[in-house]
Amino acid sequence: MEIPAIRVGRRRLLTAATAVSAVLVLGALPATAQPDPVSQTDLMVQQYDHPMGSQISLHEGTPMTLVPLDRAAIEASGVQGIDVSGWQGNVNWQAQWNAGKRFAYVKATENTNYVNPYFAQQYNGSYNVGMIRGSYHFATPNTSSGAAQANYFVDHGGGWSGDGRTLPGALDMEYNPYGSTCYGLSTGSMVNWILSFSDQYHARTTRWPVIYTSTSWWSQCTGNGGDFTSTNPLWTARYASSAGTLPFAWGFYTFWQYSSSPIDQDVFNGPQDRLVALANG
Repeated sequence: MEIPAIRVGRRRLLTAATAVSAVLVLGALPATAQPDPVSQTDLMVQQYDHPMGSQISLHEGTPMTLVPLDRAAIEASGVQGIDVSGWQGNVNWQAQWNAGKRFAYVKATENTNYVNPYFAQQYNGSYNVGMIRGSYHFATPNTSSGAAQANYFVDHGGGWSGDGRTLPGALDMEYNPYGSTCYGLSTGSMVNWILSFSDQYHARTTRWPVIYTSTSWWSQCTGNGGDFTSTNPLWTARYASSAGTLPFAWGFYTFWQYSSSPIDQDVFNGPQDRLVALANG
């Protein structure tokens, strides 16, 4: 079982360990034997792709051995789903469907310089197997405006269509993987950045984006200075047996990411017909 608190660190350690192992093995192989090269696609994923919750689990995650999940109870509380990024590569969607997953969120973009190279397989594959699907954007509020990142997101897979099978896009707001927790922004500037993204996404799609975050990050980085509860559905992240205290003024969550093992696990807070209603707007 993978421990959420070290998920990204574990990936990096595995990459380093693989490289060391390759050197050791090469010393014992004939001169003609070579290891399989890492593709440019996967190198790009390793450099630029930060999965949803990767930084929250790094800062807030609790080892599952200390807080065992009652997965059956969580799964019974609503519709089961997963979220994926470039790190999952080509996903076996039939296997996920057989495991009871009925919706998926797929990472589309990060900043204004990265598009998930596996997006088409993941986004279309989840849809083709019967799931309701959506896409998400990993925000970097210190690199460009909220409106600019909303446009980049919509232009690279983050759009919406009223087909009853497409969820509104999600804005991933979490700890900065490149530096200071709040990206060097004041709480007021952070609220305005999120508002800029949300308003531009709505202008482009007619839908308000789902906001993904944790209570701790939201409190630190917005100072609870912005109330998005009347427009934006909440996707809360907490790796425990309950969703716990929600960010600021949200009275309920729409999605809850409760585990990253063996892949990010999510639950929709309601029955299937309400998930369809969210997709329909």
